[in-house]
Amino acid sequence: MALATRRRQLLDAHQNRTRPAAAETSLWADGLGRTATRSAQILLTLALATVSIYIMLQLQLVVIPVLIALILSAAVYPVVRKLRDLGWPSTLATSVTFFGLLLVLGGVITGIVFAVRSEADELVQQATEGWSQLQAFLADFPLPVSQAQIDEAIAGIVDFLSSSSARRSALSGLSTAAEVVTGAVLMAVVLFYFLKDGDRIWAFLLRWVPGRRRGKMQRAGSQAMEVLGSYVRGTAIVAAVDAVFIGLALLILQVPLALPLAVLIFIGGFIPIVGATVAGILAALVALVANGPVAALVVVAVVIVVNQLEGNLLQPVVMGRSVSLHSLVILLALAAGTILGGIVGGILAVPIAAVGWVIIRVMSGYEEDMPAETRAGGSRS
Repeated sequence: MALATRRRQLLDAHQNRTRPAAAETSLWADGLGRTATRSAQILLTLALATVSIYIMLQLQLVVIPVLIALILSAAVYPVVRKLRDLGWPSTLATSVTFFGLLLVLGGVITGIVFAVRSEADELVQQATEGWSQLQAFLADFPLPVSQAQIDEAIAGIVDFLSSSSARRSALSGLSTAAEVVTGAVLMAVVLFYFLKDGDRIWAFLLRWVPGRRRGKMQRAGSQAMEVLGSYVRGTAIVAAVDAVFIGLALLILQVPLALPLAVLIFIGGFIPIVGATVAGILAALVALVANGPVAALVVVAVVIVVNQLEGNLLQPVVMGRSVSLHSLVILLALAAGTILGGIVGGILAVPIAAVGWVIIRVMSGYEEDMPAETRAGGSRS
């Protein structure tokens, strides 16, 4: 009897000690408590992301070359792997691929510079005259838009483009000649080591990941590199096709400055949606001045047809569905990348967004719920 009484007393004492803790826990267990906990987690995540972005912006001279080197290494690493499979030593396979890539990039950049630089003034003059003619046409067109409104819109655009904030945005990152050279050298060095020791670098980083997540991280990294490689190779092919076909149309129509316009179309192809559109508008304006409105309309029609064929036929074939992102996601990524990193940020924004989606898809387990055939080809966002 005494033993039973003693046990009851101990049980009551234990309940009295745990009751405040349970009551305190219940404050966070109801709906409001769970909402507060989730809100605190979101705020901490946003704060961490903000600090990370701020640090990267302060280290653009390092971050941007490393990102470019990572993207380029993803594009050409299959060549290194193929040469190794053929029995080439690792250093020789890496060196041949590395210097071959530098030769190609150097030739392309040199050709672009010489093609555009010699006729840049005339190109700007033709585009300006074309815009003036278009402006005069819009003023006479039966639309509820007055000449004062057109002039005000143009003045606003010119003021923005000539403002110090716009110049800082366009030239942020690698802004001076010394920084460009430094960034290029750093990019080349990092690219060589990514090609030569990329597997070992990734294996070293995976050692710090907990074992239960290591498999997903390994799969996410592999798919991210595949996405980057597909994006770079596919974008280069698509941009070249756009430049060739639109350039041929300009030559057939005998539009002056066809070569620099084709080069600008090729460059614009690396900025999805916006780049090709701006380059096409520039070509139409030059055609308007040199050949009249009919030729300008033909150029516009050719640009639209080529862009439609590119989006519906060429891109799915050369890039695959794994790189597909919704147009709204691409526009938001371009806007954010341009604001944070200028022109370079706009170019890098889309592949970074595609990689981010792949990582989220793998780490969240979303990929495991997909059908096998969809998972093999990626998912269309």
